[in-house]
Amino acid sequence: MERASRGVALVAVSLLLFSSMLVVGAVTAPDRGVGGESYDTANASANGSSNVTGTLVGSHGGGPGWHGKGSVYLVRNGSIAWQEGSADSYFDVTRLPNGTVMAGFMHSGYETGCAPYDAPCTKTGFRIIDPHAAGGPTVLSEYAFPVRTGKNSETHDVERLEPGVFLLSDMEHERIFIVEDGKVTWQWNASQFYDPPPDATKHDWLHINDVDAISDTRYLVSVRNSNQLLIVERGEGVVEVVNEDRGTDDEACSGGGKQLLDFDDDGKVRCGDPSVMDHQHNPQWLGPGAILVADSGNDRVVELHKRDGRWVPVWSLESAGGMDLHWPRDADRLDNGNTLVTDTLNKRVFEVTKNGTVVWSTGTPSNSPIPYEAERLPEGERAGATPYEASGDGVRTVDNDVPGLSLALIGLRAVAPQTPFWFVETHLALSLVALVGVVVGSVDWFRQRR
Repeated sequence: MERASRGVALVAVSLLLFSSMLVVGAVTAPDRGVGGESYDTANASANGSSNVTGTLVGSHGGGPGWHGKGSVYLVRNGSIAWQEGSADSYFDVTRLPNGTVMAGFMHSGYETGCAPYDAPCTKTGFRIIDPHAAGGPTVLSEYAFPVRTGKNSETHDVERLEPGVFLLSDMEHERIFIVEDGKVTWQWNASQFYDPPPDATKHDWLHINDVDAISDTRYLVSVRNSNQLLIVERGEGVVEVVNEDRGTDDEACSGGGKQLLDFDDDGKVRCGDPSVMDHQHNPQWLGPGAILVADSGNDRVVELHKRDGRWVPVWSLESAGGMDLHWPRDADRLDNGNTLVTDTLNKRVFEVTKNGTVVWSTGTPSNSPIPYEAERLPEGERAGATPYEASGDGVRTVDNDVPGLSLALIGLRAVAPQTPFWFVETHLALSLVALVGVVVGSVDWFRQRR
């Protein structure tokens, strides 16, 4: 019976380790709620906009794969003023001049308009939401088209160019395009620049996740899987590449199960330097020679400046409020000079000064915990904002990954989005140790009982 007792003891110690880890992690977790919005309410009131102050958030969701439980909501004075959650996922959010909200979305279960796919199908596009409708926030209209799958085929970004005219990004066909009164009037396909697969709809090929107008004819495009931003000129195509391929190892884009593949078998792909930018989201054009971007793969926000023909990091933010950033997917430079950050896998949105001081922060709601993008009202995100000067020693190459564990943790959060924000690689490692202890102890006990 000595072996059985040893097995029982091992199980008990392992369970104690696991429970202690959870208790200590929860008790010592940083506070994601700091103060109230720091926007200039007096100035907003003077401009007749006091009723639209707050922080508008688009939530990817909260179900498996971060889909399901998507929502758009407004945070004001530390609480949710309103929330609309009728889509599987919402992404980019923008308040329009008439007070409605425009949001990129994805939703499944459509029974009509599914061709060339079978019904029920998934559709993506954008919706117009009235947050102040008598019966609560209401979807007034949507522009949507069917996609092959609800995973990595979405429209993550939409921008209103003028009334009735919208600019969209499209992962399904890897393009940017303009819709005018519901009809596509212009588009640029990435196959004009990158080597395409036979059918882009069957691969998460480039993952074009953002497009912003930086002039009447020029658009800034985020091509996530190539670690690159493109400036596309209407009538000309690509006129500049931010983080162009300079012969570095393509492993950063195509290795380890990543998505960029050599479809034409010429032995190379267009892959930018991952130390500059790695699987980025939501760049903001600050002005000529300056871009702010959520550098998701490096778990940081970074500001890039053009120096001697190259785009280089001059300022970065890797941690804030006692937490390292974890897969941030949006960063906006505000009118007050601070930066608003959507820290996706830490399930928080916060505002930070140039020197890293958090002046406002909020955790996301439990019914829609995975944020994609946020914008501060009344100003909203726009092309053109105050760049930071280089801080000298504020930039470093970031590699917080723990081989195997970091990837496993992202997988865990995809399957179980309710995983606590403070649960990091150390907690996962201790959980695995505890699990092994429970299994080994149980086997010992079972064998002895026989």
